[in-house]
Amino acid sequence: MSHSAGAPLTAVPPQANAAASATKLVKTYGKGETTVHALRSVSVDFTAGEFTAIMGPSGSGKSTLMHCLAGLDTATSGEVRIGDIDLTGLNDKQMTKLRRDRIGFVFQAFNLVPTLTARENITLPLDIAGRKVDKQWMDMVVDRLGLGDRLGHRPSELSGGQVQRVACARALVGRPQIIFGDEPTGNLDSRSSGEVLSILRRSVDEFDQTVVIVTHDPRAASYADRVVFLADGQIVSDQRGLSGDDIFEYMKHLDEPAAQAGPAPHDAAPSGPEQAG
Repeated sequence: MSHSAGAPLTAVPPQANAAASATKLVKTYGKGETTVHALRSVSVDFTAGEFTAIMGPSGSGKSTLMHCLAGLDTATSGEVRIGDIDLTGLNDKQMTKLRRDRIGFVFQAFNLVPTLTARENITLPLDIAGRKVDKQWMDMVVDRLGLGDRLGHRPSELSGGQVQRVACARALVGRPQIIFGDEPTGNLDSRSSGEVLSILRRSVDEFDQTVVIVTHDPRAASYADRVVFLADGQIVSDQRGLSGDDIFEYMKHLDEPAAQAGPAPHDAAPSGPEQAG
């Protein structure tokens, strides 16, 4: 069932197979008349082994939701879990360990160390954690990403697409419970963007990885199994099997003020199985 932008969703217990979940998540900034409600009691599960895209107009809360889920920001109230671990009660040291051991990141700015080679960038999180690199697993990831002949190169010697593939390999090589991508194709041309999205798609299909990305690009979101739409700090629709055109049309209506008053038009929200968040 589709949800109108003004209707808050009822909280549900986290799924047993959820790689990440939020329950009644609230995030506010400021106080009094200057208070900004970034998230308004958001409840959603992200099923293990799936690719999910989070979309919404500017200021909808999509990046805030991801940052809270990934332990990069703290919620005002509510609960966030990575697997069976409740992030709410973790101290800074425990949170750092959880992010290092259970979460992979692929960000728009790549965040590679310019003085290190591609190989050194890929293994850096494991090196910092004192964990041994699984050579067989790394060789397979590097081979699937087409980086075998680029491991000795520094980021400045790589193309934009290759740099982002290195970032994907770095996220995958530690076998995290979930990979988060914050506009992972935002700085790439269409060809490189397609390469990276295909890699994320294959990591789900072939490596049984869980991927959640925030994106403004309908084409990027069309690679996902599921698209969660936010508006004004709430989940307004949660759908599967959408094409890039479907997503573009739905986003067009979400950007219109009238969309906040009721459901999107029929052609903007195709019928199909949906998961209530």
